Amino acid sequence: MLKTTVLVVEDDKSVRNLVRTSLTTQKYNYILAENGREAIAMASSHNPDIIILDLGLPDTDGVDVIKKIRTWSEVPIIVLSARSEDTDKIEALDAGADDYLTKPFSVEELFARLRVIQRRLATYGSVGGESIFTNGALRVDYSAGCAYIGETELHLTPIEYKLLCLLSQNVGKVLTHTFITKRIWGSSYENEIASLRVFMATLRKKLEAEPGAPQYIQTHIGVGYRMTKI
Repeated sequence: MLKTTVLVVEDDKSVRNLVRTSLTTQKYNYILAENGREAIAMASSHNPDIIILDLGLPDTDGVDVIKKIRTWSEVPIIVLSARSEDTDKIEALDAGADDYLTKPFSVEELFARLRVIQRRLATYGSVGGESIFTNGALRVDYSAGCAYIGETELHLTPIEYKLLCLLSQNVGKVLTHTFITKRIWGSSYENEIASLRVFMATLRKKLEAEPGAPQYIQTHIGVGYRMTKI
């Protein structure tokens, strides 16, 4: 089995060494970059499977690195940053980051996030061009435009179905309010974000056995939503 290669972009030597040692212990391959210029060059030349990226780089902002990489690659990017404000998280996720972990961080949580992304990559690699998505008891038949829990068809409104498709096609990835509303309604005004909360609540009632303790759709307060891989 081929090992996953992780590009670590971090200018703080102590954090870089911690992540490098941890990756080695868990049998990952890794490459290291200390600034944005090196990160972009290595992402292009080494084609890593996943990138762990600090935002506070000495030569450029990490958000600009995300935007640059996204012009040619969809490689999963986990932000690892001391910036903890919701606005910073939203900016990075809107720029194309897949996940966001704040410093100080738990190594165990970092590897849990890596495993989520690896499962998503494995799912995409295995389904290829197939039109049916499965996640636990959930089944979405994209070609037929239907969704099921077990053998029971879900009776969804067009908006609910579009939301379910968007979340399932990005399973394991945090989608911001702005990203979702732009994909569903074409814009991201305050009234659309309010509508999103309403539609997400009704979708949960139909999808979840216990909407108050959701299994499929996780809320990231102030940021957006993520479909978890079961």
